[in-house]
Amino acid sequence: MRLKNKNIIVTAAAQGIGRATAIAFANHGANVIAIDINNEILSELNSINSKIKTQKLDCTNKLAVEEFCSSINKIDVLFHAVGFVHHGALLDCDTEEFNRSINVNLYSAYLMSHSLLPKMIKQKKGNIIIVSSAASSVKGVPNRFIYATTKAALNGFVKSIAADYIKDGIRSNAILPGTVETPSWEGRVQMADDPVQARKDFIARQAMGRLAQPEEIASMAMYLASDESEFVTGTLNLIDGGWTL
Repeated sequence: MRLKNKNIIVTAAAQGIGRATAIAFANHGANVIAIDINNEILSELNSINSKIKTQKLDCTNKLAVEEFCSSINKIDVLFHAVGFVHHGALLDCDTEEFNRSINVNLYSAYLMSHSLLPKMIKQKKGNIIIVSSAASSVKGVPNRFIYATTKAALNGFVKSIAADYIKDGIRSNAILPGTVETPSWEGRVQMADDPVQARKDFIARQAMGRLAQPEEIASMAMYLASDESEFVTGTLNLIDGGWTL
């Protein structure tokens, strides 16, 4: 029960990394509010663990986020996993696609953190964990222009929060996964001209010769959310199967 009685919000919790993390947190004693825009899939979590409460929320909607966060009395951890992967280089990314990625990947993290941070400061303790990516300021990846740009911004985002609010008892860290086998990833594979080859290519770029599982990312999140990591802040935690070696 490494997270016993901690109050944790998990975003993008309907599937993939967010779902695995919400379940892991609850299994270790946390009171979890799992949020996502896909309420149909999200609601399945209610029957998995009674310590998980679900709520539909668009994390890019300022008024909705502020209303939701105003209802939170005590918050120990924000685990933010909202993200969208755009495929293409700079010249493949038009203004609409650019703005969408900024909105989903970066603005959502800003809105959630901006709304919850004052509560954490008042408590004199808080913990923000952001899901970034190895494809960011850490590694250049073909056809991931705006995705990597937003993830690089998130790396700076967590370091800035860590530096500015360390004296207020706030910790902020990022998790930088490699390729993770999630429904979102599967969808991108199926959109490829040759899904079989696309799957092989994704696996081949991982030095370990396999993809990560969402539960492996959740294990890193567990450590960062727990009191075991009390001395850890402002870090970029790679979990990429050797992709960046």
